[in-house]
Amino acid sequence: MQVTVNGTVADVTDEVTVAELVAERSGGHDRVAVALNGDVVPRSSWAGTRLAAGDALEVLAPTAGG
Repeated sequence: MQVTVNGTVADVTDEVTVAELVAERSGGHDRVAVALNGDVVPRSSWAGTRLAAGDALEVLAPTAGG
């Protein structure tokens, strides 16, 4: 199925969870925030939040600097 991750269409397996997607795509960052269809998903809900075709996610990692 297709979802949009950070503005780019991506093919993911059916029944994938937010936790699985973040593990695959976070680039080793352990501190990320996720918004699903415009709503922040608490980290405690990632494992139980399944994605559906057409969902839009933003996976954001903090950056250092000033």
